[in-house]
Amino acid sequence: MERDPYDGAGRGFAWTGRSRELDLLLAALEIPPAVVTVEGEPGIGKSRLLQEAGRTLTGRGIRVVTGLCHPLREPLPFGPVLDALRGTADWLPEPDRLNPQTGALAPLLPALARRLPPPPARPEDPRTGRFQLMGAVRSLLDAVGPLVLAIEDLHWADEATRELLLLLARDLPKQLGLVLTYRREDLPADTPVLGAPYRRPPGTSGAEIHLDTLAEEEVHALAAAVLGPRANPALSRTLFERSAGLPLVVEEDLLTLTDRARDARRGSGRTPRKDALADDISVLTEAAVPRGLREAVTARMSALSEPATAVVEAAAVLAVPASRHLLTELTGLDPRQAGPALTEALRAAVLRETAPGHYGFRHALAQQAVYQDIPGPHRQDLHRLAVRVLWTTPQPPLVQIAHHTRALGDIPAWLRQAEAAADQATALGDEGTATTLLHEILAEPRLEPDLRTRSALALSRIAVNGVDYTTTTSTLRRILADPQLPTAARGEIRLALGLLMFNLARDAAAPTELERAVEELATRPELAARAMVALAMAHQRSSQAARAWMDRAEKTVRDSPDHAARAAVRATRLSLMASAGDRDVWGLVDALPLDDPDPEVLRQTSRALFNVGDTALGTGYDTRAAALIHESLDLARRLGTLVVVECLGALDLLRLDWLAGRWEHLEADHAALTAQYPDMAGAAFDAHLASGCLAAARGRWTRALDQLGQAAHIAEAATEAEWKLRATAVLVHVHLARGQAQAWTVTVPALAALRSAACWPVACDMVPVAVQAALAGGHHQDAHDLVTEAEHALEGVDAPAAHAETHLARGLVLQHDADSEGAAGHFDRARLTFQAIGRPHHTARALEHHARALAPTDPQTAADHLTEAAATHAALGATADAARCQQALRELGLHRPTPRGRRSYGEHLSPRETQVAQLLATGATNNDIAHALAISPRTVEQHVANTLKKLRTTRDNIPGPHTAPRAP
Repeated sequence: MERDPYDGAGRGFAWTGRSRELDLLLAALEIPPAVVTVEGEPGIGKSRLLQEAGRTLTGRGIRVVTGLCHPLREPLPFGPVLDALRGTADWLPEPDRLNPQTGALAPLLPALARRLPPPPARPEDPRTGRFQLMGAVRSLLDAVGPLVLAIEDLHWADEATRELLLLLARDLPKQLGLVLTYRREDLPADTPVLGAPYRRPPGTSGAEIHLDTLAEEEVHALAAAVLGPRANPALSRTLFERSAGLPLVVEEDLLTLTDRARDARRGSGRTPRKDALADDISVLTEAAVPRGLREAVTARMSALSEPATAVVEAAAVLAVPASRHLLTELTGLDPRQAGPALTEALRAAVLRETAPGHYGFRHALAQQAVYQDIPGPHRQDLHRLAVRVLWTTPQPPLVQIAHHTRALGDIPAWLRQAEAAADQATALGDEGTATTLLHEILAEPRLEPDLRTRSALALSRIAVNGVDYTTTTSTLRRILADPQLPTAARGEIRLALGLLMFNLARDAAAPTELERAVEELATRPELAARAMVALAMAHQRSSQAARAWMDRAEKTVRDSPDHAARAAVRATRLSLMASAGDRDVWGLVDALPLDDPDPEVLRQTSRALFNVGDTALGTGYDTRAAALIHESLDLARRLGTLVVVECLGALDLLRLDWLAGRWEHLEADHAALTAQYPDMAGAAFDAHLASGCLAAARGRWTRALDQLGQAAHIAEAATEAEWKLRATAVLVHVHLARGQAQAWTVTVPALAALRSAACWPVACDMVPVAVQAALAGGHHQDAHDLVTEAEHALEGVDAPAAHAETHLARGLVLQHDADSEGAAGHFDRARLTFQAIGRPHHTARALEHHARALAPTDPQTAADHLTEAAATHAALGATADAARCQQALRELGLHRPTPRGRRSYGEHLSPRETQVAQLLATGATNNDIAHALAISPRTVEQHVANTLKKLRTTRDNIPGPHTAPRAP
């Protein structure tokens, strides 16, 4: 008997064309913690990949839970994650073995309430409550590991869910694997999948999987698994052309063919004839739109009874998985009729059970196809009925009601419902849903002025703690252009705009917006004081202007009952004290409140901790700076206000890495941070500056000048004088190293900025480099005056790094004046200070200067110092600096000769060739290498040729900059 080629087909399709992706997914999850993203267009097979992985993982004893995101959802914070957690009930330990904070989930997961500790008191502040829930989720996931948490369709996730998943991904429980699926094309514009670009932290494995369409041979394999011998090449070609390799469309076509054959067999009682099977191609080719999913779905729908069709159409209008009761209400069917109709739709694979008791489409494309085929009048009736039915539920889903109201074309009603939904979302701490709704409201033309004002204010209050700079500032500017906006509301919105401009972009126009906000907030003194302290920070290097704004702010809130406003003023006062090098700031920082009932007071504490830590980094208290920044980040996490502080804190910690000599991953870490925060000017500036500094230390002058030029360009548009000084200092160092005359010319405008901003306490290498440039250019008096000015400015100021730089500068002047003994003393004080701070690169440079000053009177010690400095530079990877020390030894006659006769290294690299290889690996040109190693271009050519020959490679293929190249 011939085997029925359609037997068993049509419901569970063969696993085809995804073996590599499955292996990659399983390998990544094999060593937790792990984060895997799976990206692909609708119908590409993301869910199927997870199903196959889930079967394998379950067989290995690894638990798997899944949550689904939906395009239309109610403001329940972390809804998809909570849905997944409901599946952990059987794995939970006894309540007394769980972290007490997991009790916060009990009200949201009633089915698990008996298995959880008692709920803690709910914080009054929604943001703090949201962060409490985040900690509870993480603790619960930690308790049930090893576990894989899969969240599907993350492109539909709200901001709160994205924030939770981002925090989880950055600090995963040790036994957790996190898998996220999404469609890139359906992400909000310019928005990464987790709301901010993400890079896996050290110790976290993972993968980024992109699912592409199936190749023609893979479509043939899928068809053969379903149709058997009837899947000839011609039919497979037709399937491939119709689907363009999209698995969902292939499967829908195969369902059509299997059902057609099954129907023919049932009618005749026999297996379909071969000629009937041959008609499969004509069935597909005769479809109205051969490439679309819509026709495949329509074909499936046409086989349904009228009641089943009504159920499917109701599901399409609802647009989210719905209960049987809700579908029944919307169809108007008798419950005894609705049950079989729903079952029919499920058996036909038009609908599926997405969660216990909830039914929706297999794919959003199918929902859209059905929805678009519903006649307009009937579609309107269903939306109208959906509004009435949803209002009768115990907790009316306001987001869905707003959606249906808008679909009816009733814009006034939609605006009312959307505002109510946004308010509800904000109250629940779901700022993502609220932000989306508010943007939609504000995009509506001819908006009623009061509603426009309320919505704009709500958006500004959310936006001030976010990092979506471009979209939000554009919206706020558009709102501010409305002449009908009330003055006080205009002031509050402008305050938010000014804070965004200053915090995220260091925009030089920010003070102008803040000053206008002060005027517009005359009737809102506490908010006006917030603008004043922001202005004090913007003018912090102009002591007179900063003092004036601070005095005005303190006077404004002196008798105010608003504790948060007073805390904001106090935080700014401490920030300015730190910037001025006031020793009294440390005791005041230690007294900051860390457990105040008002979350806004704690947010100001976090701000003060960060600002003082940031300044401590500039003044030379590196260890204390790291502690304060970490404390600020911890408090921000507790409060749920991490985003801005996290970026700024990460930048400071990377700067600490540079100063402490931890350079190995510095450029990669900066690149990841820049991608994560594309709107943050500070991230771009620091990335270019770090690349320029590394290139300069390695003698890659061309790259150094390019990167430093880009950093300087960013600094020109910013309010931060330190940015200009830091970039210029390294630029001048490069010009000096290359013997270029423009070093002093470049220095002059930077010194004007230094004097204007009066930022002498912040060490940025400007003073000693400027002195070197002045002396090299014959401007001795300028050099002497600059050092004297810096010494005077730093009298009584607690800024050890700035004092060390001034000692370096004074030593350079004294050395130029032939006072080697006096110079040596200042150089040594600089060395000891940098060494105590913990800055090896600066320490080695000071040691090098000390050696040069000692050379005339103590050549042996000078040689020891230069050798030590060269070793330190070499260990850091500062090839050019190490070569400069070796050159100094030769110039001073202190070079220790090798034994007579040149050593033969055979096929191995000599020390000089190793230096050349390291420079080649960074992309240095021959001219760069000549300058870096102080050798002639002709000698460089010989070394490069020998190096490449020994390594058996070409210049383009030499190992990367962090690899020590060795000959085979």
